[in-house]
Amino acid sequence: MRFAEYGGPEVLQPTQVPEPHPGPGQIRIAVRAVGVNPHDWRLREGQFRRIRPIEFPSGVGQDASGVVDEVGDGVTGIEVGEPVFGRGANTYAEYAVLSSWAPKPDESSFAEAAGYPSVVETAIRVIRLVGVQPGQTLLVSGAAGGVGSAVLQIARERGIAVIGTAGAANQDYVRSLGAVATTYDPGWVERVRRLGRIDAALDLSGAGVLRGLLDLTGDPDKVVTIADLEASMLGIRFAGVGGDMTEALTAAVDLIARGKLHIPVDRSYPLDEAATAHADSQAGHTRGRRVLLV
Repeated sequence: MRFAEYGGPEVLQPTQVPEPHPGPGQIRIAVRAVGVNPHDWRLREGQFRRIRPIEFPSGVGQDASGVVDEVGDGVTGIEVGEPVFGRGANTYAEYAVLSSWAPKPDESSFAEAAGYPSVVETAIRVIRLVGVQPGQTLLVSGAAGGVGSAVLQIARERGIAVIGTAGAANQDYVRSLGAVATTYDPGWVERVRRLGRIDAALDLSGAGVLRGLLDLTGDPDKVVTIADLEASMLGIRFAGVGGDMTEALTAAVDLIARGKLHIPVDRSYPLDEAATAHADSQAGHTRGRRVLLV
């Protein structure tokens, strides 16, 4: 799937292109599933054009799972035929090159595994950035999505209490991940305040909540967003730069194996329905992950 201009979901089109091949330190996989991330449609819309312009036509996608079918120079410890998941480039495709990967956990399907890389990396990074400690309480706005699902479970495993805001239909889901749940309807700030002291807060949905999070924490250094590009006007950090994917994949494998992490697939789509997946992702209200199946 590629796009030849910035625009809405309709600019995504299936295209025949030469097969990619791995360079040194990379592998190629026959893709089985692809994680759909907000980053993907933000890139397609041109939200990053000023800081990271792209050449057209452009591929899209970062996260994927599949079976190794080529190994680049210098790569050891992995063989053709092994199932893996990880991050690469232009993963909305039948074949994709990965630069970071780990063995696919036996406990996870290809569809589930494709949903883990970026959300686990982001979850680990923002928990670290916001500085919340065991025994403290973290408020998560947008708790039912992919990153929220990972944050809630990783925080719980680290001894951090979590309050999560989500839509009315996702309250039980948020509770099932060990958080105290409330909705983001009008009055949410006071509802959260009644639930207790907030030591730090994360905005994962970009729903215009930063002033409320700042009011609840009293300190812009205790708020981090991955979705609101206006954060700097309030002195709040925008955590838009990726961290250590190898660390994230290793952590994901360990947490999944110990039964401490499971992110469900909310909906799957065939690869040629990527435009529909983008439209649904932009509409929000996801419970877990959306993936493309190849």
